[in-house]
Amino acid sequence: MIVRVLVILFWLPLQAAAQGFAGLGTDAEGFAVPTPDPVFDFPEDHGAHPDYRIEWWYLTANLTGPDGTAYGVQWTLFRSALAPETREGWSDPQVWFAHAAVTTPEQHFITERVARGGVGQAGVSVQPFEAWIDDWQMAGPSLDNLTLTARGGDFAYDLSLKANGPLVFHGDNGFSVKSVQGQASYYYSQPFYEVAGTLTLPQGDIPVTGTAWMDREWSSQPLAETQSGWDWFSLSFDTGDKLMGFLLREDDGASFSSATWIAADGTTTAYRNGAFAAQPRVWSEVAGREVPTEWVVQLPDKGIDVTVAALNPNAWMALSIPYWEGPVTVNGSHGGRGYLEMTGYE
Repeated sequence: MIVRVLVILFWLPLQAAAQGFAGLGTDAEGFAVPTPDPVFDFPEDHGAHPDYRIEWWYLTANLTGPDGTAYGVQWTLFRSALAPETREGWSDPQVWFAHAAVTTPEQHFITERVARGGVGQAGVSVQPFEAWIDDWQMAGPSLDNLTLTARGGDFAYDLSLKANGPLVFHGDNGFSVKSVQGQASYYYSQPFYEVAGTLTLPQGDIPVTGTAWMDREWSSQPLAETQSGWDWFSLSFDTGDKLMGFLLREDDGASFSSATWIAADGTTTAYRNGAFAAQPRVWSEVAGREVPTEWVVQLPDKGIDVTVAALNPNAWMALSIPYWEGPVTVNGSHGGRGYLEMTGYE
């Protein structure tokens, strides 16, 4: 009986989390919802917001080995809630899960962890900063100075991150609208990390250096009911400028877009629906489905007209919530590197 109760207490939140990205358009009744004109309170807002239904700490890194080989790293901690509260012990309605990946031009290593809230297995503290699940950690004296670790059955990484630029707020000062109906999230990033550390792959330890970008986002209903997924780009150009842009796909084939131009000095320009464009150019069969792995991305106001191509088209995250996530190259009006995430290709 005790085992059965524990299974129920643990499994129900997992089922809620595993409904997939399309489930992010479900009703948010009982939870807090983002409102315009947010006032952020740091470092507290680097921590969890249990009165909102979903939240993530999402880091991607573009790295290079001694021989010039390009690598990508992902580390993500998600929080999902059945109710807007916390409790001690196994009855806590908060569930935590995490994804980690290393992508090479030929291989894609992935793993995930799942934890129940209330028992100390996962969480986030802010002074000093620590986000953890089991032995995976993103931790340091502050968000500007972190150590990042994760391991799976056939890979691991241990990276040091130092920020050399400011936090960036998307949308209207961090209020990021996701649909014409007005669904929104609170959304900011730290896109200015310099990275050094070690990847451990089947062939051995590989010293790497590069850059990283962390996204912080929380909401209770970030998608409309008619939206099934998104295509999200974080691009770092050789000029030092950066671009975040996303498309949210509608069931009728239309899309909603948003973008943030991030100058090399950290100043930003926000772009509303329609200013940013991304069109698939090459589709690949990945994990039994067709996924766009090369795109034409345009932001005419900044002269951006680039081809964004996957370093490894087979970067499919075959986890409890499946999606595509991997490093990309950028060529055209601007050169650079970045990351692409695509959800809802089921």
